Amino acid sequence: MGMMAEFKEFAMKGNVMDLAVGVIIGGAFGKIVDSLVGDVIMPVISAIMGGRFDFANLYVALGNVPEGTAMTLDAVKKAGVPVFAYGNFITILINFIILAFVIFLMVKMMNRWKEQPAPAATPAQEVLLGEIRDLLRNRPA
Repeated sequence: MGMMAEFKEFAMKGNVMDLAVGVIIGGAFGKIVDSLVGDVIMPVISAIMGGRFDFANLYVALGNVPEGTAMTLDAVKKAGVPVFAYGNFITILINFIILAFVIFLMVKMMNRWKEQPAPAATPAQEVLLGEIRDLLRNRPA
């Protein structure tokens, strides 16, 4: 039972729970960024490039492509041709840059909240004068 109690103490520490919440939220946030890149940014880039442009289909075949094989990444892979598929890497890199920038902005914002100056301490002279004022108000006439 000693090991179970020790494990329970470890698992219930604040930083472990914070990490678990961070991982869960990070996973969900990663899906949001994937959707942002795939459903918003890439179509805009495609429209600017003047047609259907998809980074995922950017590749270099490292072998002979059999005749009659469609020149898409999936078809070339199914044909057993080794490929250097750099397009997916570009998409993941864009996702990472967006995610890193958003996290940077969040950390910067949280640091600003933490750095808010504490209200200046009242000078000792003013505290003393306030006490004298209060004593004068409360003295019998």
